[in-house]
Amino acid sequence: MANISYYELSKKTYDNGQKEVIIGIFISQSNKFRIKTGIKVDPKSFHGKVKEGKIANLSNRYNSYEITIPKIGKLNFLEVKDLQDQRDGLKSYCSIIDRIITKTQEKDKDRLSKEYVMNAKHLIDIYGTQFEDITYNKILELEEKERVETEKKIEEELKELEKLPFFDLLNEYRNNSKKKVNGVREGDKSDVWKKNFDVLVRALKRYEWFIKLSKNREFSLDIDTITKDTLSSFASFLREEHLLLEKYPKIFKKIPATTDKRRNPKPQPRGDHAIDALFNKLRAFISWCIEEEKTTNNPLKGFYGVKRAKYDTRPVYISLEERNKIADFDLSGNPSLEIQRDIFIFQCCVGCRVSDLMKLKPENIIKNENGKDNLIYTPQKTEDSNNKGVSVPLNPRAKGLVKKYYGVDKEGRLFPFISPQKYNEAIKEIFEVCGITRDVSVYDPLTGKTKIRPINEVASSHMARRCFVGNLYKKSKDPALIASMSGHSEQSRSFSRYRDIDDEDKEELVNLID
Repeated sequence: MANISYYELSKKTYDNGQKEVIIGIFISQSNKFRIKTGIKVDPKSFHGKVKEGKIANLSNRYNSYEITIPKIGKLNFLEVKDLQDQRDGLKSYCSIIDRIITKTQEKDKDRLSKEYVMNAKHLIDIYGTQFEDITYNKILELEEKERVETEKKIEEELKELEKLPFFDLLNEYRNNSKKKVNGVREGDKSDVWKKNFDVLVRALKRYEWFIKLSKNREFSLDIDTITKDTLSSFASFLREEHLLLEKYPKIFKKIPATTDKRRNPKPQPRGDHAIDALFNKLRAFISWCIEEEKTTNNPLKGFYGVKRAKYDTRPVYISLEERNKIADFDLSGNPSLEIQRDIFIFQCCVGCRVSDLMKLKPENIIKNENGKDNLIYTPQKTEDSNNKGVSVPLNPRAKGLVKKYYGVDKEGRLFPFISPQKYNEAIKEIFEVCGITRDVSVYDPLTGKTKIRPINEVASSHMARRCFVGNLYKKSKDPALIASMSGHSEQSRSFSRYRDIDDEDKEELVNLID
């Protein structure tokens, strides 16, 4: 009958003088083996007569072969406790081994081996089971369970090794993701979008360092572990970041708010517009990660922490009379300002964004089938998203300006452009010189309230675009026609703001029912 036939102590003596208990198992004359228990004891404390390294020939195996515990007084409490733990551990170990053997021997005796017994003991230690359940089939069941779990663990570990760190993942999205059009990703992101996305990446890096320094040194952003609370925390950071400069100067020295050396590297207060724009990009990144199976984590679910940006209901733009006053003003005494004035007036006539304006060349002007000059270009902001170009007929004023500056620019552009920043500064000066200084009500994104400011202080290249769209809408009221020349989507929030319904429109409408 299969059983634990003897105990013995290892020949090897460890540094503390202990030896390991080894049990001998007898299945049959051709199948017997020894198993190391891992339990080390002082040979002097091991009860039983040892002969040639073995203890044998006692019928009650577990009670007869145990560790002797001396009477209290010879050892201190901790030493006695160690002996008790060794004794109990040996009893438990041998009890399980015995049960494995006796529950297996009848039907599957030939399958008993040292490897099987050791593996069965290993599985029982992991999963636990009642003694009466330690059957051969039960062990096979536990073995399969461990195999499945091990494969899953290996798969997860391999996936973790392949997983990109958070900021590498951001970089992959920046460089490789496609713009989504009608539910399909097609077309590369524009350079302007990438530049704006870099602002988000730098802000996330500063946020990570802020949390490390202020709350948790071990913190790091991970696409699999960020939560809606993380997003709320980041939103608060964006709103308060400009106040953290004094306390954490090294963060901003390491990761500046801007890479443009001409601008202030210190973080500036952000309003709803700026935060909303950054979170739009962050939302798109997270959605892309889920779509591309980079993660199954969705921190956007249940997240409502960012206040949606408000827009002015009445955009500020100049009237045609004001535009003409600026266009006809004598600036011959200041030739450089005159050039920027002419560029601004041309922009008022065609309505393009400044990023598109500064790329225009003479070849962008093409005659249509009627022999009229049209400005043809693809807006950079929507490039490759819908493949729709913009066509704007040139009025006499615009054609005159093109002719005036033909061949002047050394780079072959339509006009001798300067940087967008200097262009905006020149526009403010032009307004002031030309006497366009009326007060206007503008929305302050930092306070969420409107305030009164002179129009020359808020004038910029974008006001030329507003002048084009706003005045066309007053004349036409056809959003589809205007959008075809401005590059807007008819459904866009920004385009709807140009549909300025003023008192003049109301009077015209009321007169229809006179």
